[in-house]
Amino acid sequence: MSSATYDFDIPVDRHGTWSVQWDGITDRFPVPDLLPFTISDMDFACAPEVLDALNSRIAHGVFGYTDWRNDDFRGAIRDWFRGRYATEVDLDRLVYAPSVLNQVSQLLRMWTAPGDGVVLHAPTYDGFRKAVTGLGRELRAVGLDDWAGLERELARPDSRVLVLCSPHNPTGHVWTDAELRRLAGLARTYDVAVVSDEIHADLTHDGYVHLPFPRYADGLRWALVTSATKSFNFPALSGSYGFVGDPGDHAEFVRRMDTGEGLASPAVLSLTAHIAAYREGGAWLDALRAYTYGNLRMVEERLAEGLPELGWRPPQAGYLAWIDLRPLGIEEDAEMQRVLVEQEKVAVMPGGTYGAPGFVRLNVGCPRAKAEAGVGALIRAARRVAG
Repeated sequence: MSSATYDFDIPVDRHGTWSVQWDGITDRFPVPDLLPFTISDMDFACAPEVLDALNSRIAHGVFGYTDWRNDDFRGAIRDWFRGRYATEVDLDRLVYAPSVLNQVSQLLRMWTAPGDGVVLHAPTYDGFRKAVTGLGRELRAVGLDDWAGLERELARPDSRVLVLCSPHNPTGHVWTDAELRRLAGLARTYDVAVVSDEIHADLTHDGYVHLPFPRYADGLRWALVTSATKSFNFPALSGSYGFVGDPGDHAEFVRRMDTGEGLASPAVLSLTAHIAAYREGGAWLDALRAYTYGNLRMVEERLAEGLPELGWRPPQAGYLAWIDLRPLGIEEDAEMQRVLVEQEKVAVMPGGTYGAPGFVRLNVGCPRAKAEAGVGALIRAARRVAG
């Protein structure tokens, strides 16, 4: 591990970089110059170890067609799962795709037909909602703690796939061993395939343990999809990978990507970044997790002082503060959003985006001064709306 120290307080000006969060803010919020706390990327520069690897690769100067099946990429993934999760992965089941959502969509095409049911937990990441409904499948959402509802939906004869978000977005819930065993048991009983999106796994906070789904997958049709792009903050480089359990399903997934999708060659800088992150970036990631958890603790302290009715606690994973405003009598999003945008000049994702009006999702993957400005604006807006 590196002995380097990292300063996450340094702001990086992202204006004029085609950033969805900063430059594309008016696509979601029709007011210019808002301070954004929206889409799930961070305002921090990449780990210097990753930047060094990218600069070295760029200096080579040739960016021809590239093979993701190389030993460096495969070995980095194997060793990451060994070191971080004490899990042995089967590299014969490894797949590559441009993004996690691309993998989810491809698996839904493979394992479902139009009109089939896809079960997810609510609140639901809006990317899943768009993927499921965009493919003409029926989204069947159940609450995180609604085990009876989960069984009821899985038992429906046309429910084909359970999309598991582990850790969960937007709540940050880290699934326990008992919960994963129960989920897998229900899926096995009702012959439902499981797609486990584990892109937030590396951001699990101290005191909680992420458990990769393949540990529970015996007798199931399953896939794990993930990427280093979330935890190391390089989503614009694209790239994701996963594991598809059944050999026939694995071969079919690779065939579709190589031929039907024409995506046999990955982005070389994505491979470079993944390898460097997993080989050299562990110390940076640990420092990042500590810093973003500090931001979340700051949010907790400010909310305890300004909105004690909420009783808010930090999530178990991630840098997204999922905040329930309903104890203040705020049951809908419209007025809260109007005050945040028009009076406070901040953009915060409304809970209705995830099927949960009355909540907000505040992204604090940013320097602390910005996070403090965001939570301050949120408290003032909530007080105005609650009266």
